[in-house]
Parts: sequence; structure tokens; C-alpha cells
Amino acid sequence: MKPASFDYHRAHDVRGATELLAELGDEAKLLAGGQSLVAMMNFRLARPAALVDVGRIDGLKYLRPDLDALHIGALTTHRAIETATAAEIVGPFGVLSRAARWIGHYPIRTRGTIGGSLAHADSTAEWCLLAVLLDAGIVVASTRGRRTIAAADFFFGFLTTALEPDEMIVEVVFPSPAPHAALTEFAQRKGDFAIVAAAVSLDVAGGVCRSGRVALGGVDAVPIRIPSAEAVLAGGELGGELFAACADAAAGAIEPGSDAHGSADYRRKLARTLVVRACQEAMAG
Repeated sequence: MKPASFDYHRAHDVRGATELLAELGDEAKLLAGGQSLVAMMNFRLARPAALVDVGRIDGLKYLRPDLDALHIGALTTHRAIETATAAEIVGPFGVLSRAARWIGHYPIRTRGTIGGSLAHADSTAEWCLLAVLLDAGIVVASTRGRRTIAAADFFFGFLTTALEPDEMIVEVVFPSPAPHAALTEFAQRKGDFAIVAAAVSLDVAGGVCRSGRVALGGVDAVPIRIPSAEAVLAGGELGGELFAACADAAAGAIEPGSDAHGSADYRRKLARTLVVRACQEAMAG
């Protein structure tokens, strides 16, 4: 199929893009890498009256460490994150580079952007899951100015976010290093959307997990943190017994739905397996 007809506009800077969004109204959509939106338009699952192409705004393509934080421009591609080599990124934020390898196929990673993925808000998307896990701040702009939305408050439901129709994502800020973090997932074929994804970040010292974070995707309409699993990790001795208990708590805390890809029980079993695997990879990180 081909998309329904639409008007095309190209923005050359953030100000121009936000002015176009304000002028065009609710029926306009931003086009960045287009790896999600164009596919939806081809199947007529999305029918925007106008597209605002922001793909050539070079000022939104960067990875910039700043003290303990990492700032990533919204138009930074998955591939740019995957291939980052700077020590101040690879060490404290290496989970981002490793997670990028799970995203689609090579052509998708070279075109798709972190901002586009967050705006699309698929609950299994790697950047959405890591944003929730690591308390990222999502910086958005409009003609009214800029604001930062905490990742925990950004995702409202299936493909739904806190973005207003006239706002665009301009930056993602990961505020703290996560040297012992990992993301893993399961899909029916390499490059497919994950059925379930799990991400874990551990604070470790002397063989003990002082605290930990656990997040799951594909088990709810949005990526979610699992406080009961995190409570199990706090103060526990690192190892298989602790990780199994954490995974049991995570699987017991969720109420996933069933669909053509798997039953609720299947998703719980996947969640348990993936949490154990993510804990093991995080400890080794």
C-alpha cells in the first residue's frame, strides 16, 4: 500500500520546525528517520495531513558527556550510539551502545533516531525501556519554550506520550552513569520487535548489590519499573540465587496480555528468563 496524500514541509532548525507545528495543528507529524512513521503511513495506520521533515537539522545530532550526565541529540541515529567509542561514553553508558545492537537491522539503525523512537513510544523499544530504567530526562521544544519531561511521566499508553501536538523532542539526558547495566530481549526473528524486553542496572560493591533497577517492556502498554524486584536486589549477595529471586518477583508482579505472539503465561516466563540474563550481563559489565 501507499500512504494517503499529505503536505510536505522541511524545517532547517528547531525554531522553524516548532513554528510549523504550531501553524499546522494536530494533524501534522514530525518526520525524522521515518523508520516507524513511514511504515505506519504505508499501511494507512497513520494518516497525517502534513509532514514536517526535521532530518536535516544537524544541530540535533550529538553525544555529549557533561559531568556525570550524557546528553544525546534527538536526531542522533541508533548506529551513532552503537558505534560510540569515547571512553566517557563507553564506560559509564556502555549499555546504550550494547542495546542499540538489538534495534532492527543495519539500514534501520543508520536511519532511525533516538528521538523518533521515544516519540513513537513502543513499549518494547530499547530507548524507551532504558529511558525509564535510567531516569532519563526528555527535553522538548515548542514556540512557548523548552521543558524537560521525566521518562517516568513521558509514556502515557500504547504509542501515546506527554508530547503536545506542537512540541518536538530535541534532547535526551541520561543523568547518571550506569556501568553495571544491561538490556536483553526476545523476538521471534532477529530484528523483529521484541515480545518481551528486560533491562537491569546494578549498584555493586564488594560482591554485594547495594541497590538495583529493573524495567520490563512488552508486558504493559508502557515500559515499566518493577519495584518488588528492585527490593529483592537491595543488599543481596551477587549471584544466581539473588538473580533468580529478583526474576521471580518481576514475573509475579506483572499482568501481561495475550496476543498472537504469546500468552500471558508465556510472557511471564520470558520476563523471568530475561531478567536473570540481564542481571548476569549487568554484573559482568
